[in-house]
This record gives sequence, C-alpha cells and structure tokens, in this order.
Amino acid sequence: MDCMEEMFTNIDSSRQDLSHMLLQRKRDRDRCEVQSVLSREERRRRRRATQKYRTAHATRERVRVEAFNVAFCELRKLLPTLPPDKKLSKIEILRLAICYIAYLNHVLDA
Repeated sequence: MDCMEEMFTNIDSSRQDLSHMLLQRKRDRDRCEVQSVLSREERRRRRRATQKYRTAHATRERVRVEAFNVAFCELRKLLPTLPPDKKLSKIEILRLAICYIAYLNHVLDA
C-alpha cells in the first residue's frame, strides 16, 4: 500500500505543478498583451502630438470638408426651388432631395 500511496502522491504533486505552470504562463501572456497594448497606445499618442502630424491631419480635414461642400452644391443644382438661386442649408438640401425623389417615384408609378 505504501507504494500506491506514494504513486498517487506523486501524480497529485505533478498535477499541481502542471496547473501552477499553466497558470503562470497565462499570467505572463496576459501581462505581455497589456504591455504591448499600452505601448502601442503610447506610441500613437506621441505620434499624434507632433506638429507635422497635426498639420497633415488639418489639411486632410480641410480637403474632406471641401469635398463634402462640393457634393452639396452639386446636389443643390439638381433640385428645383423658387427662387432658383435661394440659399439653402445642408439639412434643407437633404430634406428637399428626399421630397423630390419621392415625387419622381410617384410620377413614375402613376
């Protein structure tokens, strides 16, 4: 019986060692992932803080807004209004476009 008890004790001890080793690996892996995420965030934050990045970002934003405004002007030219040169806000242009499309659909269905 002593031999059997010793064998079970060794198995139990080995199982605990394996469990401890796996838990430690998981902790190490989790710690590395957190560190890499933090360092990536820190790198991103530092890159965005440079004058060159801010200038480039501002330029991209100006180009985007200009393209947006040109698209609204093109849409405005396609919509019938009285008087034809009436200045409309962007939301008015969108609402008028929705109504005009609905009207055109109604004409096609009739």
